[in-house]
Amino acid sequence: MCKDNFQPADLPYRYEFGAGELTAIKACHDAHGFAIVKNMLSPDYVDELKESVSQVLDPESDLGLGETRVKHAFIEYSKPLWTLLENEDYLNINRCIFGTDALTIHRSAAILKNVESGPVTWHTDWCGFSEPPPKHSGDVLNRGDWPNGMWFYLNGTHPSRAGLAVIADSHRADWQPPDGFEFTADQRSFHRTGEEPKPYDRMDMPGTVPLFTEPGDLIIFAARTYHGAFPHGGDEPRLSCGFIFRPTQEKLSIPWELPESAHRFMEGLPPKLQRYVEDYPSIDIGWKPAG
Repeated sequence: MCKDNFQPADLPYRYEFGAGELTAIKACHDAHGFAIVKNMLSPDYVDELKESVSQVLDPESDLGLGETRVKHAFIEYSKPLWTLLENEDYLNINRCIFGTDALTIHRSAAILKNVESGPVTWHTDWCGFSEPPPKHSGDVLNRGDWPNGMWFYLNGTHPSRAGLAVIADSHRADWQPPDGFEFTADQRSFHRTGEEPKPYDRMDMPGTVPLFTEPGDLIIFAARTYHGAFPHGGDEPRLSCGFIFRPTQEKLSIPWELPESAHRFMEGLPPKLQRYVEDYPSIDIGWKPAG
């Protein structure tokens, strides 16, 4: 196992909670842009999700060293993930954060990251900096201010093993990079002042909070929160998955046809779960506007 001297951030507030601490979870998310919920999933369910991620992303067991694979709309291919739609702890957290129980599945994904993979550059997934019309499918889906991170790191997450890091408070609309840094042109990332204006990939930003979690813990971060990941110096692939809701009342105009996998997914859900796919958008990763 990789040895290191990483330590949890010494913050003047608590950001780890039990599943029942709904008010505190929402307050931390709203104030600081992230929160961790401990022991959300049982060990058996974690194993089930790990097997599903491996089957969908690496069915031939040929993932190369340093390689990362991503599956968008993962919930369309992973029946084990559907179990979360009946997990009252998970649903109650979402209901509390959104302030409603009328929720629609908005996006889902799984990531398989092998050892020796490099860092993930600092970025925000939020696409609201530019004016419409959208330029790609993410630009269509990532404009809401609902939480954009509901992730389960199924091996746990640690800085030595491609662990996630967030910048505390960076979800605020008036947030600016610290002294010595400036935004990239699209504001989706930042770089050191005077250096090449490409997204920054070192985990030494002021305000960086490296996250330490165990399998089964839930990581939540806000739509605008800037986040990145350390390089993978561990000894086994890192598996993660999750999905996010949006309020059902937030209607979207989706400029692509739903794929067959989306129709199979929606038709396969039992009647009691159909409420969660009202206006489900799926995704077309290759979509671009005409012309």
